[in-house]
Amino acid sequence: MLGLLTALVFVIVASFTALLALSLSDWRARAVDRIAPPKQTVAPYLPSASLIWHELVSWVGAFVPASPKDLPRLKKRLIRAGFRNPKAPLVFNGARAVSVVVFTLAALAVCLHNHTATENLLLTLGAAAMAGYMAPMRYLLIRIARRQHAIERGLPNALDLMVVCVESGLGLDQTTLQVSKELQFAYPQICEEFAVMNLEMRAGKRRAEALRNLADRTGVEELKKLVAVLIQTDRFGTSIGQSLRGHADYMRVMARQRAEEQAAKLAVKLVFPIFFCILPSLFVVTVGPVITRMVRDLIPMIENM
Repeated sequence: MLGLLTALVFVIVASFTALLALSLSDWRARAVDRIAPPKQTVAPYLPSASLIWHELVSWVGAFVPASPKDLPRLKKRLIRAGFRNPKAPLVFNGARAVSVVVFTLAALAVCLHNHTATENLLLTLGAAAMAGYMAPMRYLLIRIARRQHAIERGLPNALDLMVVCVESGLGLDQTTLQVSKELQFAYPQICEEFAVMNLEMRAGKRRAEALRNLADRTGVEELKKLVAVLIQTDRFGTSIGQSLRGHADYMRVMARQRAEEQAAKLAVKLVFPIFFCILPSLFVVTVGPVITRMVRDLIPMIENM
């Protein structure tokens, strides 16, 4: 039993160390990519393993029944997560089917190894299938939240650069195009959205429609407010530079208020770690030796009485 527990602790510590090392190496690689010059990539002659996997999953997804009513909402979520490929819904449905099969087979293998009863086996397989069905959607929602957070983080700097470009004489279309070029390594998510908006306007869409599509694609509240300001500025003919500067000041105030709010919540959040983690260990260190000595000295005295 002790050997099994030691092996389990070793596996957990080794896995955590490996994940930490991979995350640090990935962070360093992203930092190097941000300051490195753009690379010229060449299309591979042979299909990569990831491309073959995507084609296989999309082929599986073509046989998965999907509701036509849920398809527009799924496409919107995929676009908000950064998946713009037309085959993205098929890949998602295929990944869902593969995930259900993998989770069910893994649960079946564990149950057969542990000789689980039939009633518990069916319940476990059902729970595993449900978990496999929900896992891709959960991953998609997490990716959407991370992308929206990245857009919110890069929006103040993009606004400052837009103010500089507008006050230097550029129009709004050229300003967004210039911002998408200048910040493509620091904030690629918001630059990608600005580039898509410029492509839509070049394709013939009106500026107001392209701006509304930008707000709808991202789902970021701060970007929706910026789009509303730009549409009103374009409609009433007011100064774009003054509007952008005022909105940039508003975003700085909101960012400062959010930081103050998080700082105010810190004391409340520290109550539970202090009460359940720090205080018990403090009591063990301070009161433990006293209790041990009292038990060691009092028990013989009580027995002698």
